[in-house]
Amino acid sequence: MARRVLIAAFLAVLVAMPAVAQQHKAAPKKAEEKSAAPAPAASGGGDPVIARINGQAVHRSDLDVQLRNAPQQIQQQPFDKIYPALVNSMVNTELLEQASRKAKVDQNAQVKQEIAAAQTQILVNAYIASMARSQITEAKLRQAYDQYAKDAPKTEEVHARHILVSSEQEAKDIIDQLKKGADFATLAKDKTTDPSGKSNGGDLGYFTKQDMVPEFANAAFAMKPGDVSQTPVKTQFGWHVIKVEDKRAGKAGTYKQVAPEIAEQMTQQIVAAKLQELRGQAKIEVFGPDGKALASNAPAPQGAPQQQQEKAQPVPPSLALPGGAGGNAPPPPTLSPATAPDQLGK
Repeated sequence: MARRVLIAAFLAVLVAMPAVAQQHKAAPKKAEEKSAAPAPAASGGGDPVIARINGQAVHRSDLDVQLRNAPQQIQQQPFDKIYPALVNSMVNTELLEQASRKAKVDQNAQVKQEIAAAQTQILVNAYIASMARSQITEAKLRQAYDQYAKDAPKTEEVHARHILVSSEQEAKDIIDQLKKGADFATLAKDKTTDPSGKSNGGDLGYFTKQDMVPEFANAAFAMKPGDVSQTPVKTQFGWHVIKVEDKRAGKAGTYKQVAPEIAEQMTQQIVAAKLQELRGQAKIEVFGPDGKALASNAPAPQGAPQQQQEKAQPVPPSLALPGGAGGNAPPPPTLSPATAPDQLGK
């Protein structure tokens, strides 16, 4: 049976685990630092059957594939907690697959094309991951990180609280209460619609300007420590009342935080270099949407430089700061724990 990771399968898991779903907050807070926790390997090196649906066996290795490709919110949960929901979602997926094959959905021409496209993407991702594994060493990652830490600008950070409500009038009423001496954290626990704010008094911790949506960031960074916004701040999430607690010069991210992003940039460079090599060896013909040959396929005039015959894909610029996108190469796949260089876990 062909195994695949379906979004529907994990929707079932999320429904079964409200605490996980609640991590998607309405507030514009920066994403929390996360560390994937893959499921423990099957004991004894075997691959036991964990379910059987109409005679079709589902093995532990199938579940491991599901979990490796699951959202981080799922991977971070204790394995024994999510195991029943994962198995249940796999049973549901298998039942739907069996029903789809019985209905001969797999014989549909468009479905066949989509299956082929998915297979192609899986192969490409696996090939890119294998190149990354062989070429990205811990020494290279450490060297790139040291350069990043040396050059990283000391970006200003703000520590702020906020109260999020659905209307401008509600926000104005809260500002009036604060002017009369009401405690911000207490009001946040009572009034905010941000789930996390109800438990921590609207505390967003320290963040950079790039961590927040522009409207919120512009307002917060224009304020001084101790200031409370005098007018409501509107964002895509609703209306905010902001209190700035502190400001400080930012620090470079730790190796553990930054290494995955550095590895992804290195992977982009590896892909770009490989594409340049492959294009130099290949005969490429590009046609228009009507199937007719394009003028770019015509041979270059005698004596024309080789680069005029075909434009090579440029290699991304050298690493300076993680996060920038360089070159015209396609982005690399997300490096999951199953495919990322082993050094990322150190």
